[in-house]
Amino acid sequence: MTASLEKRALVTGVTGQDGSYLAHLLLGKGYRVFGAVRRTSRSNVARLEELDIAKDIELVDFDLLEFGNILRVVDQTRPDEIYNLAAQQPQSPAPGGIRTLRSNRLPPPREDPEPVYTGNCDGLGVARLLEAIRIVNPKIRFYQASSSEMFGKISEVPQTEITPLRPRGPYAVAKLYGHWMTANYRESYGIHGSSGILFNHESPLRGQEFVTRKITVSLAKIKYGELEVLYLGNLDAQRDWGCAADYVEGMWLMLQQPAGDDYVLASGEMHTVRDFVSASGTVLGLDIVFEGVGANERGIDRRTGRTLIQVNPKYYRPVDLNQLCGNPLKAEQALGWKRRTTFAQLVALMAEADDRRVRDKRLTF
Repeated sequence: MTASLEKRALVTGVTGQDGSYLAHLLLGKGYRVFGAVRRTSRSNVARLEELDIAKDIELVDFDLLEFGNILRVVDQTRPDEIYNLAAQQPQSPAPGGIRTLRSNRLPPPREDPEPVYTGNCDGLGVARLLEAIRIVNPKIRFYQASSSEMFGKISEVPQTEITPLRPRGPYAVAKLYGHWMTANYRESYGIHGSSGILFNHESPLRGQEFVTRKITVSLAKIKYGELEVLYLGNLDAQRDWGCAADYVEGMWLMLQQPAGDDYVLASGEMHTVRDFVSASGTVLGLDIVFEGVGANERGIDRRTGRTLIQVNPKYYRPVDLNQLCGNPLKAEQALGWKRRTTFAQLVALMAEADDRRVRDKRLTF
């Protein structure tokens, strides 16, 4: 591809799971990729290094709270496409805790983020980006990372693009503001803005603060004698889990359409936390069976009789959205998008990666 035809993309949150996979996809398509990061995150490129693309990303200092900074970055990089993946993540009590061989103390649950800051970043930050596009170049195509958590107190299963949105919690409310602002700029100013309503999507690049990665890391540590017991919250909690590498392709496809729109990306299947534990254990050579009910439930290694999993109500979420399950039919028909990675394949990818990392003592994120 010649330089004159080279597309430019600005990706916020480029050092995160989705940003890293998206940057990898765009580079493979010949894009020049600018990674928008906070100054404090410049050194946090472990995921980009894992994909061997750190040297190919042009990092730019960026702050969703500062309109002047956003305007300047958009004007200087002159992107054809902007993907807004940056967000203040929800910090509700962690769904799982761990106990090491040296300590029986449980870590305290994390507190919710400051709701005003979350709204400023995840809500108003989107408005600032859209306004910068309107001022600098309204032809820039914009992707907003919306969230299945916007459905909140659900009214139907599965959820689609027209399911009523009833968010619960500061993160979901802020995401809903960004979602509707994207639609507003699309309808009022003709901006090519699309929102991807993504259900849970995981990968070996997921952060350990998420229950899926906590499970695979902890079980790998148990296998190698570095951990005794993994504590979890509600094992009956269900999620629609897909693979992040599949979902970023859907983001790109949205911005290749003649007009912007909203799309659900999901697997259409639900699995429990217990399912994820069992599948991960199988990959790691741990035959885990569950006994008991509720807070008394535990996961036992069938071969040794040793307790590996215990439930602690301390890790129950105050509000658990148990029936989040997406219907991706619109994305499949309009975009030609289809998830390629099954639940079992996803678990295997994550468990095998953390098996290698723990074994080689290279657990960098």
